[in-house]
Amino acid sequence: MILRGYLVNTIAVLLGSGLGLLIGVRLPEKIKKIILSGLGLSTIAIGTQMALETQKLLLIVGSLILGGIIGQIIGIEEWLERVGERLKAGVGSSSGTFVLGFVTASLLFCTGPMTLVGSLQDGYSGDADLIYIKSLMDAAAAIALTASMGIGVIFAGATVFIFQGILTYLGMAMGGAINSTVLNEISASGGVLILGIGFNILVAARIRVGNFLPALVIAALLAGWFL
Repeated sequence: MILRGYLVNTIAVLLGSGLGLLIGVRLPEKIKKIILSGLGLSTIAIGTQMALETQKLLLIVGSLILGGIIGQIIGIEEWLERVGERLKAGVGSSSGTFVLGFVTASLLFCTGPMTLVGSLQDGYSGDADLIYIKSLMDAAAAIALTASMGIGVIFAGATVFIFQGILTYLGMAMGGAINSTVLNEISASGGVLILGIGFNILVAARIRVGNFLPALVIAALLAGWFL
């Protein structure tokens, strides 16, 4: 079985980011800000819709608290920021938004339900249609993010390649063993994280969304036990 979904998604992010770079240098600052505001509002709308799909709100609350504690101890977002700083130094960039763009794009492209469900589905059935749709959406988001935040966004393509690649081959190994109820609760938890990303884009709230990523695993475990 040839698994192409995560490769297509990676290429889509790279192409979208490249186009965003070309557009960004020609846009006035006010236009960049309005693009970013539109993306932030759209992200909040998507996250809200996802979060409301939960069947057990208490499960989401518990997952976020436990996952946030684990993520804070591990320092996931801090690790992402260090990776961003090294990439920035490696390419000799002087952009003040390089790290922010890399971290924001990495989290945005990797925490949604299409990432999880689409990658697992691609792995266990070879059906990558959901990932192809996500690729188009990510390409559009990459254009907007790169135009506003700069070259750091393009390196989120590596995050997509690694993270979705792991999920895809995990889906192949599991053979579709995760039921729809568990996937639904994971998606709802991911929706709350996407809400946090949206707030960060709009108001620079600096919610350390990356440190809440273990909540997705906790949500899967709790949903498997109690639902």
